[in-house]
Amino acid sequence: MKKELTSMKQTRLNSILDEATKLLIEKPNASMNDIAESAKIGIATLHRYVESREQLMVYLGLRAIEVVSEAMQNIHLDEENCETYIPELIEVLIPLGDKIFFLTHDAAIHYNPEIEGADLKLREPILHAVSLLQQKNYFRQDVNKNWIVDVLYSILFLTWQQVVSGDIARKSAASLVVDTFYHGFRARS
Repeated sequence: MKKELTSMKQTRLNSILDEATKLLIEKPNASMNDIAESAKIGIATLHRYVESREQLMVYLGLRAIEVVSEAMQNIHLDEENCETYIPELIEVLIPLGDKIFFLTHDAAIHYNPEIEGADLKLREPILHAVSLLQQKNYFRQDVNKNWIVDVLYSILFLTWQQVVSGDIARKSAASLVVDTFYHGFRARS
């Protein structure tokens, strides 16, 4: 779906997409002119990279998946010690809260088969980890694992917002999320 670009143009497009993501979280109805202004480029330059708002939204979804996927590559699930996976995941994903928010809240991207497929693939290891944790009674077994992952994504976004606003210290954010996440889904004895 994305055009093949030179590495310099791809870097520039990624920068534009990252700025657009930040703006659209704050102002979901931002115009293409607003997005160009936020990215510090002219509208004509923006249109050289994306033809329409619809195409921009698809690119934003693909960019979010790419960034989150790259961050998750170094986290390996050890099925014997699966309880370490979620804290490691939280640590690397808190700084990507804007991307996670975009993936979970933007309705425009949920009807694109390419994005839906990539998002499902992105969630597979997390869903698997949650299933293992449910089997080990870290999480309740009567709770849908997709819902647990959606709640995790929501907590990650809220934490990212609080870190950005200075209400939560970056160094304590991950432990706060882990504690909130685990105790909210603690298996009943």
